[in-house]
Amino acid sequence: LASAICILCRVGHMMAPVFTFGQRWRQFQALTKPRVIQLIVFCALIGMVLAVPGVPSWDEVRLGAVACLGIWLVAGAAAAFNCIVEQSIDARMRRTAWRPTAKGELSNTQTLFFSAVLCAAGSWLLWVYVNPLTMWLTFATFVGYAVIYTVILKPLTPQNIVIGGASGAMPPVLGWAAMTGDVGPEALILFLIIFLWTPPHFWALALYRVEDYRKSGLPMLPVTHGSEFTRLQIFLYTLVLFAACLLPFVSGMSSWLYLASAVVLSVIFCVYAVRLMRNYSDELARATFRFSLWHLSLLFAALLLDHYLLF
Repeated sequence: LASAICILCRVGHMMAPVFTFGQRWRQFQALTKPRVIQLIVFCALIGMVLAVPGVPSWDEVRLGAVACLGIWLVAGAAAAFNCIVEQSIDARMRRTAWRPTAKGELSNTQTLFFSAVLCAAGSWLLWVYVNPLTMWLTFATFVGYAVIYTVILKPLTPQNIVIGGASGAMPPVLGWAAMTGDVGPEALILFLIIFLWTPPHFWALALYRVEDYRKSGLPMLPVTHGSEFTRLQIFLYTLVLFAACLLPFVSGMSSWLYLASAVVLSVIFCVYAVRLMRNYSDELARATFRFSLWHLSLLFAALLLDHYLLF
């Protein structure tokens, strides 16, 4: 990867300002959206752990580590490709104007080459050291996010995040496939939870960033249908999400520890949604967005802890 970045620095020498290797490294790292990737890999890891009964063997730990690296590389490639497609949009939005592509610090050629290297390296790792199913599912996720969602759905429909959320819900399925070589019903339950979690999570952000999205020209739900309608949708989705969060217990994947955690976290999320629906403020929308991150992280952490107690 470092060698690729050195090549990219030379490729972009005549097309972008000159930066030190350390500055370039940070710019390319920023393209991968590290915070988002951390959550993706964490969710994939949960799928891996839940697919293995009891304490994993050393071989399973090694397989999981390679799978996490491969998924991280391909997810980073998708994020970098997204930066190319949305370069002009990012430049108009305060939340994203700092990205290297939006500021012109990295050219499209450099970014595209970087994305291709990451995608090729991650796909090779998954194919050779994990299994072909995981590689193809991960590559399909790349196409779903970078092309179907970013290029087609996002500028076309206010339901973009609902339909495109399928790509973001794939990590636990990838983790499960990496360890078992197939996709079980348990993995699909985890997929459903993230799929239903994505709209209220993202729409809370869109509410307090609505002017950014209006300037960008993207048809986000608060722009096309207004704040009141969006807040109602957030509330309805938290109710459906509540029900989905009970499925691991109902299906026998987890025990009472997870159930108690899921109920508490889901009730709090619903309370945030009700408050947001009744008395909107940007501060409350921010708080709802931040809690949504805690909701998913703590929910899956509880599922992980419960898994080891159960076995």
